[in-house]
Amino acid sequence: MYKRLFDILFSFLTLWIFAPFFLIICILVLFSGEGGIFFFQSRVGKDNQDFRLFKFRTMAPGSEKQGQLTVGARDSRITKVGYYLRKFKLDEVPQLINVLLGDMSVVGPRPEVRKYVNLYTPEQMRVLSVQPGITDYASLKYFNENELMGNSINPEKTYIEEIMPEKLRINLEYVEHHSLSTDLQIIAKTIGRVLGM
Repeated sequence: MYKRLFDILFSFLTLWIFAPFFLIICILVLFSGEGGIFFFQSRVGKDNQDFRLFKFRTMAPGSEKQGQLTVGARDSRITKVGYYLRKFKLDEVPQLINVLLGDMSVVGPRPEVRKYVNLYTPEQMRVLSVQPGITDYASLKYFNENELMGNSINPEKTYIEEIMPEKLRINLEYVEHHSLSTDLQIIAKTIGRVLGM
């Protein structure tokens, strides 16, 4: 109960306080090329249920057909505005709407696309017992995941065999030991990381 209350208050206040800044981002995205302001993608949430995740659009329309993984910050599909939004994780801000809708929490295992969830072992499926989040310890460890993928000869194989299992291991630890104090630490570390601290 406390987690849901915190999620609502944090999301509402963040969206309200930074509304003028987010409006500027919307305008920049709108004029960054064809396509709308938001990018919607089906992700897997709590109890293995699909939901629609919100992001600011950072890529050209139709880019997902070329693969769901981005390979490096300079992936040719990423727009100029999108590059900076991704660099500072600002493309994730609209997920605060998902939090208000109850699809996500501020902190929790990052929601995955169905394609990769279908590869989970029964043990790994336990990450779906909690609400997915905007940030988590795994996201902090793999803060520069795009660069890792960009340096790989086979990005998808690297993700499936190396990155995804480690992320799930970290997230399973969170599932077992999460608390409000843990969430606050993750939020603080995420803000520090984004600001380069």
